[in-house]
Amino acid sequence: MDRLIVFRHVRAIDPSSALDAVIDVVIEKDRIVRLGPDAGAEAAKAEWAQVITAPGAWLLPGLVDLHAHLREPGQEYKEDIRSGLAAAAAGGFTDICAMPNTLPVNDSRMVTEAMLARAHEVGGTRLHPIGAITVGQRGESLTEMGDLREAGAVAVSDDGRCVTNSAVMRRALEYASVFDLPVIQHAEDHALTEGAQMHEGSVSTRLGLRGWPRVAEDIIVSRDLLLAEYTGARYHVAHASTEGTVRLLREAKSRGLRVTAEVTPHHLLLTHEAVGLYDTACKVNPPLREQRDIEALRQGLADGTIDAVATDHAPHATIDKGCEWSEAKPGMIGLELCLPLLLGLVAEGALPLARLVTSLTQAPAGIARLPDKRIREGARADLVLIDPEERWTIDASCLRSKSHNTPFLGRTVKGRVKMTMVAGNVVFESTPRSS
Repeated sequence: MDRLIVFRHVRAIDPSSALDAVIDVVIEKDRIVRLGPDAGAEAAKAEWAQVITAPGAWLLPGLVDLHAHLREPGQEYKEDIRSGLAAAAAGGFTDICAMPNTLPVNDSRMVTEAMLARAHEVGGTRLHPIGAITVGQRGESLTEMGDLREAGAVAVSDDGRCVTNSAVMRRALEYASVFDLPVIQHAEDHALTEGAQMHEGSVSTRLGLRGWPRVAEDIIVSRDLLLAEYTGARYHVAHASTEGTVRLLREAKSRGLRVTAEVTPHHLLLTHEAVGLYDTACKVNPPLREQRDIEALRQGLADGTIDAVATDHAPHATIDKGCEWSEAKPGMIGLELCLPLLLGLVAEGALPLARLVTSLTQAPAGIARLPDKRIREGARADLVLIDPEERWTIDASCLRSKSHNTPFLGRTVKGRVKMTMVAGNVVFESTPRSS
């Protein structure tokens, strides 16, 4: 019997289709076949139909994460593809893009194909590898980007290391453009951040830690925008963190450059004050900055200067974080917490709901050249069902990631993913179906 799933009386929200209404959505096999008020009334009568009646729930297109670290191959004790995809599904993500700083680095067809084969074996949320820009992420010789593209890579990046050599970056932009691959830059002038431990400001001074200045990011973004204009290539700023980056991006976009950017939930929510007395859960790269940066980033996201939200999901084991600050690894998990945390910004009026949905669906899908994320007839049934009213406390015991390195443990949030569907298949469900 063909699969038949019927959502009754849900609030379907899809800004790309100008949809925000309480309707029924009917899914057959892997496609949305009907939607509208009472569109599922007849289908729900079929004895083989799976009916989800969820008044008050929101149905969104499946979420897309442009920036995650799954640690496989090489550091599976922190995370692996199975646990990472499970965490993604629990967070409402139907597609995630995995950064290449694995062991070995994903700088070849062999590693890309191995990651995809493992993801296919696991099933669930789709994995899209990102290949390295340079061999070994050493910033010297370019990878075979054509091979990476053929193997399934959707972008190239040396994330974790900046391509600081201007000639190498120029060649990377030119070469990647041949294959319509975006070049994702980790913008950091390493000469300005050598030995730096956190944002350069009053907190770093108080704690006696070497500071990481905003200008280390702004200089690279500024240079890269000039190179992107010169080459006409697609350029993407990873985890934007400064008001200067927002200003530079806004100006570049006003001139029609092919540039995009992402911001993480933690850079929208936390300042360097969260570090407190050396809380290693708040050690991230780039570092948490100041309130003026948060305000600029929020405004940039709201007005489209920053295109997408990306989690920068960076799992670390206790041994990597339960140590003195200087030895702790940077990064925090985000796949399962992204949506509920940012719904808090919507509730505060700091970010329109439609803009949040776009930044997690259509915008990142477009950057990675993935199929559209839409709720309309004929569209692939990649969907996430959310209870916007459920309050819950973030606790390590409820997380599917292997690692629990986040400063948000213990925080009560409002809004919870109830179901995630990939091509009509339910890959996560927090409660049994109603019938």
